[in-house]
Amino acid sequence: MNIKDLNETEFAPYQAPYLMLVDDTWSLTEELEVSLHNFIRFVQDIPMEKHDYRYAEGKWTIKDIIQHVIDAERVFAYRALRFARNDSTELPGYDENHFAATVNANNRHLKDLLTELSAVRHATLLLFKSFTTEELLRKGMASGYAMSVRALGFCIIGHQNHHMKIFRERYLGEV
Repeated sequence: MNIKDLNETEFAPYQAPYLMLVDDTWSLTEELEVSLHNFIRFVQDIPMEKHDYRYAEGKWTIKDIIQHVIDAERVFAYRALRFARNDSTELPGYDENHFAATVNANNRHLKDLLTELSAVRHATLLLFKSFTTEELLRKGMASGYAMSVRALGFCIIGHQNHHMKIFRERYLGEV
């Protein structure tokens, strides 16, 4: 399954900008793998003095954002699992700002954050590889919106790519 296969009934409108950042060259599982390697290489090339940098008062550091990407992936993968298993319970949203305020990512080593991201992604990849085509098409409700299992997988990728774009623009001054 490819990002081009999604239709607008499979995701929340606010997720469309993230989904536009997913490469349509690869299948969902291929892109889950490729995007992880791209992200890790990208972050490893960021100068060390930028890891704890905030581009404005109250904004997250690069370490905070990496932890946020990890947390969001866990939430999205959990939702995908519930929906794939035909759980009809509507799932609530989560407060990413509360998560960030309580996690203390800036006291962690970058290597540890990237190792955790890699472990989480490998678990996510195995989860999505285990889904049948029928399971990938199943939908559930999260944060008040119907979402398909496959859309959640693509949201994991798009969300990560969104933050790479933010790193480039706001932390590294790239255009």
